[in-house]
Amino acid sequence: MGREEHTPARPQGEQNQEQQRPVIGVIGDGLPGSDRERMAAEVGAALARAGVHLVCGGLGGCMAGASRGYKEANGPGICLGLLPGTSRDDANPFVDLAIPTGVNSAQGALVVMAVDAAIVLGGGGGTLSEVGLLLRDGKPVVALDGTGGAAALVGGRQLGKTRVRLARSPDEAVRMVLDALKAHEDVRALEENGGS
Repeated sequence: MGREEHTPARPQGEQNQEQQRPVIGVIGDGLPGSDRERMAAEVGAALARAGVHLVCGGLGGCMAGASRGYKEANGPGICLGLLPGTSRDDANPFVDLAIPTGVNSAQGALVVMAVDAAIVLGGGGGTLSEVGLLLRDGKPVVALDGTGGAAALVGGRQLGKTRVRLARSPDEAVRMVLDALKAHEDVRALEENGGS
C-alpha cells in the first residue's frame, strides 16, 4: 500500500471559504401552491445571487419555493434542508443537502441554531416560535410584507430589545437581512475588542 496524501489540517477556529459565507434561513408555512411560495422563490433567487447559503425546513410551500429559486439562480452556496422527520426522501427536490433530524416540531430550533439571520414569509405557530428563538439569540429577522401569518404579526414591530424589520419585496428582504447581519457583526466585533 502506498502512502496516502492528506490535506494539511487547518488550525482550530480557522474557517474555509464555505464556512465564511453567511447562512440565511427562510422560514414560513409549508402550504404548496400559495403566493407565498412564489415570493419565497424570489427570496431564494436573491439569496443565491448574494452568494450566501440557504437553510430551510426542506419540505414544501415556502421551503420548496425558496429552495427552487435558490437552485434556479445557481448561486455559489448550498441549500440545506433540516427535515423534521427521519427520511431524506421527504425533502423537496431542490435541496442540495437534506438532513433528517427525527425531532419533528423541535426541528425549527435546529434551523434557528444553523442560521445567522432569517427571512419570514407567512407561517403559523411553528414559524412564530422560530422567530422567538431567533430574537432570543439576537439574530436579525426580516418579515416579508403581504405574506400574512406570523410575518404580519411580527413585521415592523419591536419585540423586547429587537425590532423585526419589514420588507416590501423579496429583493428588499434579502438586502435588509444582509445589512442587518453586517451591522450585527460590526457590533459584536466592537464588543469583543472592548469598544475600541
